[in-house]
Amino acid sequence: MRFIYSYIFILTCFFSFAQESKIEIFKKDSLLIIPKNTEKGFHHEYILFIPKGTPINKKTFLLVEPNNTGKISDSIQLHKAYAIDLASVSSVGNNVSTMLKIPLLVPIFPRPAYQPLTYTHALDRDVIMENSTELKRLDLQLIEMIKDAKTILTTMNIEVDSKIFMNGFSASGTFTNRFSFIHPEMIKALAIGGFNGELMLPEKKINNVKLNYPIGINDFTKIFDKKFDINTFKNIPKFIYMGKLDENDAVQFDDAYSDEERNIINTNLGKIVQERYLKCQENYNKNKITSIFKTYENVGHWTTSDVNLEVIKFFFKEMQTN
Repeated sequence: MRFIYSYIFILTCFFSFAQESKIEIFKKDSLLIIPKNTEKGFHHEYILFIPKGTPINKKTFLLVEPNNTGKISDSIQLHKAYAIDLASVSSVGNNVSTMLKIPLLVPIFPRPAYQPLTYTHALDRDVIMENSTELKRLDLQLIEMIKDAKTILTTMNIEVDSKIFMNGFSASGTFTNRFSFIHPEMIKALAIGGFNGELMLPEKKINNVKLNYPIGINDFTKIFDKKFDINTFKNIPKFIYMGKLDENDAVQFDDAYSDEERNIINTNLGKIVQERYLKCQENYNKNKITSIFKTYENVGHWTTSDVNLEVIKFFFKEMQTN
């Protein structure tokens, strides 16, 4: 209840400040922790970061970056602390939000140690097939968070586009890639990096081997009860990047992929991250999927100011398009 009262107080202050002084922008960075709302369909808190300079009464965009703690833990407070840091201090998403003056949503999804193979922060097959109330269909829970955030922002006189920007690095990049396959109609543009060189492919088979989620779309209709919307997906502007020295490879670990999935990827796309990345680029280009691919020399599994700047420029350009 403490978060609910804090949220209502902050919201009232912001709304009054905007109305009474008739300002056009927010005057300082603001971070709201929105409580879970099971009636609305999300079972976890989320963070809404509103940077200084966010315009009021003018159409803008909501940026979404999935949280990525980088470790398993049954402590939701640990995941929350990492998510707060991502939203307000250290992430590509925070850089984009701050520079472009657009609000940022970060979910506080758990990554429980009691279910170590359920890689929630990467939206893997285990979590998509999960039936527990808290972990079931995190993609749909995120959509409900987005709807809720838009309502809150509207109350603050911050009008956001019906489609979102989405960003992610490492596991959150993988989450973003997979989310864009499932819900392409929601995304205006996306940027991802550091994703182990492994992109989900718009293919049912490769070398006569079936590609089930999350490698491909063979069982997409069965799982999601709808057809894969290839036309909408391929037309999403995408900025996809890797560091040339990035050898971080989640493919080889059980929490990210099953033995069967790992064998399919290693055999058909490559055992080495950079080799796999080239194969995925070839596939996206073959399928005419709108993508900018970038490789950064002397960069490993991290980002730099140059990387951040290019991601910012990418989203800025997309803000100018109708």
